Parts: sequence; structure tokens; C-alpha cells
Amino acid sequence: MADDAPGLIADIGGTNARFALVVPGEDPKHALVLPCIDYAGPAEAARAYLHRVAPGCQPARAAFAVAGPVAGDHVAMTNHPWRFSAREVRDRLGAEHLDVVNDFTAVALSVPRLKAQDLVNVGGGAPIPDMPIAALGPGTGLGMSGLIPSSGGFTALVTEGGHATMPAADDRESQVLDWLRGLFDHVSAERVLSGPGLVNLYSALCELDGKEPEPMPPDQVSSQAIDGSCPICAEALAMFFAMLGTVAGNFALSLGARQGVYIAGGIVPRLKDAFLRSRFRDRFEAKGRFRPYLAAIPIHLIVHRYPAFLGLAALVQPPR
Repeated sequence: MADDAPGLIADIGGTNARFALVVPGEDPKHALVLPCIDYAGPAEAARAYLHRVAPGCQPARAAFAVAGPVAGDHVAMTNHPWRFSAREVRDRLGAEHLDVVNDFTAVALSVPRLKAQDLVNVGGGAPIPDMPIAALGPGTGLGMSGLIPSSGGFTALVTEGGHATMPAADDRESQVLDWLRGLFDHVSAERVLSGPGLVNLYSALCELDGKEPEPMPPDQVSSQAIDGSCPICAEALAMFFAMLGTVAGNFALSLGARQGVYIAGGIVPRLKDAFLRSRFRDRFEAKGRFRPYLAAIPIHLIVHRYPAFLGLAALVQPPR
């Protein structure tokens, strides 16, 4: 493989697959978003992408980030029906090498490569060098990962922390989670901190208030919350941000993430202003005796359009 040959990268979520090409020493280019539902699997989507942006190009190296656990050759996505063999996808693309990683592993790997304009500060003090970094965020699901400092830079953690049990921080949240337990055998953080989770919160609050929930997608819940046209939507979005603060604080404590916490995903950056006005930071710090510990941890909202691309780009560099 020539050192200047482009690599193919893809960030594959439960709704969309985002593709780009990477030439060594350059930022990812030719980004294109394709709906997952339009394709039988990642190989078909990747071939469609290459046909549209670079006909005749056959990258020798590729790296895909997927929303789901990655262990061995077989990959099963959590919130999408795609099931595939990484080896078969590599062979169908004619690539020499294909890395498949969890989507938030790729987001975590992007953190050292982010620039100042890619970040919005959400409070806290100065980062403590050589301490872990946490990365999490809601989209179609709830992704969580982290970076552990090592002699060679950082090691990215592979976690499924979004499926840990969601705790309640007050009586209203307890009522909501009690109601949701009637629907799900286990109410994970992802059941409330995701696009479908925001709808779950809205539906639960409607039922608790004796009102019939209207069928609406997550973006309608958030838009009616922000424009003030629906008080229950507003409460759902406020609870969403507060619960995200609880989960982020728990994760920071568990990981010892004193170098910083980074919020990403497909939802919060689009709702930046509402997020910055929310109780997220206060709830993040609300850990009793450990409030000062958490108050010192810097938090940043990642506003780069495709942060996972920055992490994936390093995986398609030619070996030295």
C-alpha cells in the first residue's frame, strides 16, 4: 500500500452511517451521511459511498466505528438490525485491513486531536495531567468510553456503560423510573438518555400527570420544550439533562476522570444553548462529600461535526 493511499473510515450509528476518506497528514475529506435503513449492511453502504465520491477508489485500509459491542469477528449493532462479519466486509471491500471499534471508543480517541474551536467549556477547573479522561453522550443510544494515559499516549476503554442501571436523584425521577419499569425488564441509562429515551421520559411524565402522550419523535419533544409550547416536553428535556449529569458524575467518579469529561453524541451539541442553561453541571457535582472533587473536573461539549472521524483517522494510517 502506498503511503499516500486514502483510507476509508465510517461512523455507523443506529440511524446513519457517516463515511469519509483519509489521506495521511490531512483531515478527513468527502464526508457523506447515508441512512442505514437504505442498505443491507455496511459493505453495501461503503460501496455506495465510494461509488458516489471516489469512483474507482479501493482503499487498502479501513476503520469502522459501530454503535454496539465489538468482540471478535462478529458484530451485532445494539439499535439497528445490521449483523456482520468484519472479515467478510473487509473481503467484500477488497481491503487489506479493517478495524472495527465501538463508536465511543472512536470518540474518545478523538479527544487529544480536538482543537479549541471544537469545544465548549461547561465549567470546572484545570485538567490534571496523566489522569483519565471520560467521554460519553446520547444519540440513538448512550455511548461511554474513556482514555487511560500510558507511556505511548492513551489507551481507549471499550465499555457498555450506557446499559448500566439508571439511578433516580429525586422523587419525581423515582416515579418516572417506576413507570418505565412497567415497560422494560431493566431501565438502563440508555432507556432515558438517548433519542428514544427522551420520548420515554415524555411518555412517562404524561402518564404520571394523567395525560395522553402524543406520538412524536425526539426532535419534536425537544423543539416543543425549547419553544415553550409543551410544559411536559420542557420537563422531559430538563430531566434528560439532569439525568445526564447524574450519569456523567457517576462515570467521572468511577473512572477518576480528573483530566476532563467530554460530552458528545448526536443530541446535546444540537441543543447546546438549552444544555448550557440546564441543571447538568449542578447534577454532575451533586455527590455529597465529593462535590469539591467533581467541581474541579473540567467538562467540555464537543461541537466538532464528526469527532469519531478524528479517532478513526489514526487507525487507517499506514504502519511505520
